[in-house]
Amino acid sequence: MNEQNFQSFSYEEIAKFVEPKSRVLDLGCGEGELLELLTKTKGVNGRGVDIEETMIVACISKGLSVFQGNLEEGLKDYPDKSYDFVILNQTLQMIHKPAFLLKEMVRVGKRVVVNFPNFGYLINRIQLGIGGTMPVNKNIPYQWFDTPNIHFCTRRDFFQLCKSLGIRIVDEIAIHKNRKIKLGKDIFASQICLLLEEI
Repeated sequence: MNEQNFQSFSYEEIAKFVEPKSRVLDLGCGEGELLELLTKTKGVNGRGVDIEETMIVACISKGLSVFQGNLEEGLKDYPDKSYDFVILNQTLQMIHKPAFLLKEMVRVGKRVVVNFPNFGYLINRIQLGIGGTMPVNKNIPYQWFDTPNIHFCTRRDFFQLCKSLGIRIVDEIAIHKNRKIKLGKDIFASQICLLLEEI
């Protein structure tokens, strides 16, 4: 499965958490692929947020509602529970204050979907433990000195963070390549997708 098909697969898994006709806020929406999928297949009333101007232009060219914003500043312009779903896809590890943003997300959204690379994935453990170097592979393709990722976390790390913040994990999909992982998620899943809500 190539990278584009894998990304499409993970988008389809994220979409399973989102109810039809709901109000969706997609944070770090990139070029809007996920938002476009949700609009077409679920009929959502969606809005994207990204900091990169090129991403904003790409979203607008697809007819998507999007605006430029810095997630590091939180979601202060959004009232409590103003969206049914707030999504953060493959962006958590790039945020300077992930705990702050998560608290903002559960405040603004009735439910939250977070998808992130699992740094505890087996190949990452092997590369770090045996090779003695930071992992570089298909799931984490950057060298330590040029990575946009500033906070690596494992599935277990994220579960502990949610517990400390009073966030309930409602559902989970653990993924590697084109399949869901049922057993040994901490080590065999390269991607973790969670449905969350405020307790």
